[in-house]
Amino acid sequence: MRHGNRRLDLLLAFGAVSFILLPWYRLESGFFGLDWLGDFPFTESAAPGVLQLLGYGRLWLLGVVLFFSLGFAARFIADPMRRGAFFAAAGAAGLVYLCLQGLAVGFSGWTWGISETLFGALSDGQPSMGAGAVTMAIVFVLMFAFGLVERGVMKGDAFVVGSISLLVFLVFVFVFYPIGSMLVAAVQDFDGSFKPDGFIRNLQDPGIWSLSCLVGEGRCGVAWRTFTLAIMTASASTLLGLAFALVATRTRFPFKKGLRLLTVLPIITPPFVIGLALVLLFGRAGVVTETLSSLFGIEPGRWLYGLTGIWIAQVLSFTPISFLVLIGVVEGVSPSMEEASQTLRADRWRTFWRVSLPLMKPGLANAFLIGFIESMADFGNPLVLGGSNGVLSTEIFFAVVGSQNDPSRAAVLALVLLFFTLSAFLAQRLWLSGKNFATVTGKGDSGAHIALPRGLSIGVHAIVIPWMIFTVVVYGMILVGGFVTTWGLDNTLTLDHYARAFSVSFQNGSIAWTGVAWNSFWTTMEISLISAPLTAAVGLLTAYIIVRQKFAGRNLFEFALMMSFAIPGTVIGVSYIMAFNLPPLEMTGSALILIACFVFRNMPVGVRGGIAAMSQLDKSLDEASLTLRANSFRTVRKIILPLLRPAITAALVYSFVRAITSISAVIFLVSAEHNMATSYIVGLVENGEYGVAIAYSSMLIVVMITVIGGFQLLVGERKLRRENRIAGLGNNSPVPLGQEKTA
Repeated sequence: MRHGNRRLDLLLAFGAVSFILLPWYRLESGFFGLDWLGDFPFTESAAPGVLQLLGYGRLWLLGVVLFFSLGFAARFIADPMRRGAFFAAAGAAGLVYLCLQGLAVGFSGWTWGISETLFGALSDGQPSMGAGAVTMAIVFVLMFAFGLVERGVMKGDAFVVGSISLLVFLVFVFVFYPIGSMLVAAVQDFDGSFKPDGFIRNLQDPGIWSLSCLVGEGRCGVAWRTFTLAIMTASASTLLGLAFALVATRTRFPFKKGLRLLTVLPIITPPFVIGLALVLLFGRAGVVTETLSSLFGIEPGRWLYGLTGIWIAQVLSFTPISFLVLIGVVEGVSPSMEEASQTLRADRWRTFWRVSLPLMKPGLANAFLIGFIESMADFGNPLVLGGSNGVLSTEIFFAVVGSQNDPSRAAVLALVLLFFTLSAFLAQRLWLSGKNFATVTGKGDSGAHIALPRGLSIGVHAIVIPWMIFTVVVYGMILVGGFVTTWGLDNTLTLDHYARAFSVSFQNGSIAWTGVAWNSFWTTMEISLISAPLTAAVGLLTAYIIVRQKFAGRNLFEFALMMSFAIPGTVIGVSYIMAFNLPPLEMTGSALILIACFVFRNMPVGVRGGIAAMSQLDKSLDEASLTLRANSFRTVRKIILPLLRPAITAALVYSFVRAITSISAVIFLVSAEHNMATSYIVGLVENGEYGVAIAYSSMLIVVMITVIGGFQLLVGERKLRRENRIAGLGNNSPVPLGQEKTA
């Protein structure tokens, strides 16, 4: 109990510090700049909570003091059950009160009319919450968690209970609260009054649900177009990702390093660049189109502009994500099970279809789900290639920023999209429910994976090699575009675009970053490198809790996590503006809102990859560690994480890349001080500076490849005591079973 007391005393000390020594409200100059120290604590803006209460008349903070004091008093209760009950109650009540007072009191007074009716007008309001208030909120969450631990919840495991409590709190703040703010605004009039007429009208719009394409010559509604596209993209990207994973792990393909590079390239490219390259290849004036026209007289068409073009671009973009999810799963299939199948006289085909492939089901299901959701939420490719065939994400964008300016329509479309993605999530859970896919146990496994059946090997090579060539051609167009004066008009070679974007000079003995792209480049690198490890940590911790822990509301918790991934970035961006532009949390214009958006937008990929990889780890590994008196935190650090290195790498790579290449959400959240690379490139394209935009994009690709390589070196490879060989290939064939003992 002494360790518990120390943790509790430390928690209470943090609460006291947050109220007495930290600025309670938001600082315009920022907290981490430390400029506020010169005025602390004698100015109203930098004053801590205690002075805000006593010196500036903000009496509503008395409630915070009351609930924290109740928790402090509970520290001296001897009975653990009663102490836990008091702590949980004080923490929960304190958190609810802190949030409600932040919502109820705005800059100039009450924000709710009922509050003014009940308590009278306020002479003053309050700014947004600052470091002190946010720290106190976290303290209340942990007080609630500590109370549950005292009462024996989750066997009294403080790490697990604290992690669940913090994750639930963060998901509520950064997922549910923004979306709720947007949906509330959708059924309100301009004066804030309730008016759902527009919401109901848009929900019944035939443009969303029409099936005219099936019964006549009309077009299907945007919902069915998007759903069909998502099914096609998810199926193709999952099959291609599996083919790449099999070639990379089960064959002696001589260009495996090049294969891995090409499978990563599409996801480290700004989203509209692939669409632009496809236009320059297959558009009406594209290289391939003009070549076919001159050689065979084929008339240029507009086949690329529509669902076909979007599908090709999305498969190019999302296959690498499927590959990153599947390669760890394919590697994790136990060679012993495959060898056992062969000892029962099963051939390679039967072993693959009956043993290997079923053990890959978690990876296949997760890859399909991610591909489906990515396609539904994709914005860049449909914007470039969609033409008149809009999808849900672009329709939402134009409903928000177009001439319509109809938030009710945007909210309805977002709900339709959410319905489809969450339905896919439920179908995936149903397919995997009640099955065990563990193949990595505490026993040694030194066997070798069997080689692919000859027919399957030929098939996957026939798919992978043309796709590699196609990817090289697409990226060749991107590379060449940065070195010509005007792409398609004046193909004179030049370095002017790179010089304009990334020029460097020496002034007064120091380096001056004079290129026009440097400011957005350094901002992008800083925010991406901060958000990537946070995203990976939160995602994998969440995966551990979902797979390894059983608690009330676990399915709902996993369900809620997918919401941030299922909703298009356009909606996330708009909802963040609506939620975080005013008290109680004002973050617009800061780096924090970008980091929060990236962490909770990209976290579900780390969660799905972690769940797929952890499904292969037998629970006996955890149990063995716990029986040796290691706590859950030590078990995760020493046992689980080393076996999740492919999932860690995938989470780091994906979150870093998406932070750099994201556009749909970022375009609403950037500011003059914190401008991201993609929004800056969009501005270049709008101004007609295509050469500089392509040069900037190619530089980002080089930087991302370098950082991804650094992530892989930093994380390392998983060690499973298995030989890195494939049975039946070359000189690495296993010793025949009958000669095993004499060999």
